[in-house]
Amino acid sequence: MKYTFFRLLPVIFLAACTTTKQPEPVATNTFSPMSESEDEPEIDNCAVGCPVGGSQQTVIREAYTLNNNRNTRFANWVAYKITHNTIANGGTRNWRLDPVLPDSDTLAPAAYTGANAALSIYRGHQAPLAGLTGSSDWQSLNYLSNITPQRSALNQGPWARLELQERLLASRPDSPPVYVVTGPLFTRKIATLPAAPDVEIPSGYWKVIFAGNRPETGEFAAFIMDQDTPPIRQYLSLSGHD
Repeated sequence: MKYTFFRLLPVIFLAACTTTKQPEPVATNTFSPMSESEDEPEIDNCAVGCPVGGSQQTVIREAYTLNNNRNTRFANWVAYKITHNTIANGGTRNWRLDPVLPDSDTLAPAAYTGANAALSIYRGHQAPLAGLTGSSDWQSLNYLSNITPQRSALNQGPWARLELQERLLASRPDSPPVYVVTGPLFTRKIATLPAAPDVEIPSGYWKVIFAGNRPETGEFAAFIMDQDTPPIRQYLSLSGHD
């Protein structure tokens, strides 16, 4: 099975990409951990559009931009940009609380204790490690605000293959940037984390991928993956990539 990119109206589509569990606005500001200086790179993770609404807990980093949900304790959405320069090997996993969000609004590493043994649940990166280790703040990819519980078959199967396609699209030095926005869905109840029984595991995930320099000339593809998504041979093709 092969999916090709198709053009969408980005503002309309991305505005619709929200979880079915609605967040509550919170009295916090937009957090930008990076310093303000002319030497810092321009952060344009939302250059072609990001979801609207959500909470006021938006965190802006070089590697990604996310909007946090203090009710689910996961991100409503995470946006990131993959380029030839951000793709790198060697990124290690070192799970940590997000230092700029209240501890009560995200999960601590201990919340995942026993989840793999009981439910075959892995810690799934929303902004991926392999595609963004070349970012200066790549270690923030391991903050639990960027992590959600994914079933191992999804995390190591269809989800991993889709992330590989993102990297392939951006792998050449002359490749245009690849912009991605992704987030969890709560369309049905499947389980809670054993060590955090008040935390509901997402039923699936959505993802929008854009390749190009401008919304008017680039191409989009959209995906929804249930936690029980079976293996699929191919996901997308663009400019010769399968």
